[in-house]
Amino acid sequence: MQQFDIPTVRELVDRAAEKYEDRTFLMFMRDGEVQERSFRKTQQDSLAVCRYLRYISERRMHVAIMSKTSYDYIACLTGILMSGNVALPLSPDISEAEAAMLLERADVEFLFYGEEISEKAESLCRHCTSLKKAVRIGAAHFAKLYDDFGEASSHAALSDVTVDPEACAAMIYTSGTTGERKAVMLSTKSLVGNVLYHDYCKDIFTENDVALSVLPMYHIYCFTGDYLKNLKDGMRVALNGDMHDLVRNLTVFQPKVIRVVPMIASTLLRRVKAICTRHPEVTPYDAARQVFGKNIRWLISGGAYLDPALIAAYDELGIFLRQGYGMTEAGCRISVPDEDASFESVGRVIDICDARVQGGEIQVKSDTLMLGYYKMPKETAVMFTDDGWLRTGDIGYLTDDRQLFITGRVKNLIILSNGENVSPEAIEKKFSDRQLVQEVMVYAENDKIIAEIFPNYGFAEENKIDDIYGILEEIVDTMNMTAKASHVISRIKLRSSPFERTATGKLIRKKASVL
Repeated sequence: MQQFDIPTVRELVDRAAEKYEDRTFLMFMRDGEVQERSFRKTQQDSLAVCRYLRYISERRMHVAIMSKTSYDYIACLTGILMSGNVALPLSPDISEAEAAMLLERADVEFLFYGEEISEKAESLCRHCTSLKKAVRIGAAHFAKLYDDFGEASSHAALSDVTVDPEACAAMIYTSGTTGERKAVMLSTKSLVGNVLYHDYCKDIFTENDVALSVLPMYHIYCFTGDYLKNLKDGMRVALNGDMHDLVRNLTVFQPKVIRVVPMIASTLLRRVKAICTRHPEVTPYDAARQVFGKNIRWLISGGAYLDPALIAAYDELGIFLRQGYGMTEAGCRISVPDEDASFESVGRVIDICDARVQGGEIQVKSDTLMLGYYKMPKETAVMFTDDGWLRTGDIGYLTDDRQLFITGRVKNLIILSNGENVSPEAIEKKFSDRQLVQEVMVYAENDKIIAEIFPNYGFAEENKIDDIYGILEEIVDTMNMTAKASHVISRIKLRSSPFERTATGKLIRKKASVL
């Protein structure tokens, strides 16, 4: 594992501003026009937010931010981290009841919120006992804060603050797919250190190239990758803002690289295929450039299983779709893409992280590991081995050249009465090349393996398949012929609607049911 010095967020931002100065860093659409903010402007406005927070209170606070991704969102989140306060990014789409619970549990005193949740924020201020103040971020009125607390203001000295790189800098709530949501405490070393790894791929993150930020910034994957890493590398970042604007923004900003989840990659590939179907004279390569823009080269996937067939389909379009692997508790990244790695792998383990496999479970050690779960010492202790390695909960294996392969989740293992361990993910992956199967979840009932399937009804209609259940039974019978006895599927169930998923596309297994 590489040893290295880790700058603070302030130092990272200052270095970028000094090196790249007035070159464009962030781009976004506002009122139908493209707006740009330089590296220096981002630094100045973030420092203004830092001064504003310290003007409000010199005492360390927990500061939440609930908004869609925007320039002001980034300035606020950066300002919180520069000020020595603790940042708590939350999805603006969660219910008021859940938001209130999470704010209270995290002892949040201050809230930045987007205009889209104004009513929710006002109600939270009335009902959250810990919340003392809330400020709406936005273009017109919020710009005044940048001036009032700028470097020429009487508050300039308030940004002269020393941040402890070992102290908690941010708390990121886990998705809670298998239980109570936990606030992961990350230090500056976790946030910044995790973007200082060596890239295995050439020509992926280079100065002045454009990355389109699609995923929400309240995910550590997006915040550290689309913001902090691109800041370090001198890239230009286009902020998508809303998923409904993705198709337009691909055309407007012509990105070279996009971080996605598999669901987004699949959706965009369908658009490419639709163009080819409507216009047979258009080559797949050209159709892809109509969808993604002429500069597209890389799609980096994370958050869920990526079908190797999808990787191969993108390769045929001249686009490198590759996946990495990580978890919030590790500061995010554990492995990153490498075009020379196997399609079945999740890339290679980064040089700032060590990995091992113990009892089938992947375990990691790095300077970027979490400090623990906020106010949950017992749950924190369970996550670490006696010798300090983080338990990922993922089952897999590691090759000598550091390629990492994930085969399932420890928590999802099906333990049959005969003691056999069955990984549901291993069975589910066998359906990945079946066009009639849109989604599948494998679990056990009465010691039997069940495959619950949401069929691709559109495919069935296009191909005049009336007996969907019968065709699926034939598929399962074929799979069972070569399966281990413990992995034989005893029964299939059909669904009329998709499974519930997290924001990153992961199946929420505890809520699987027949509809």
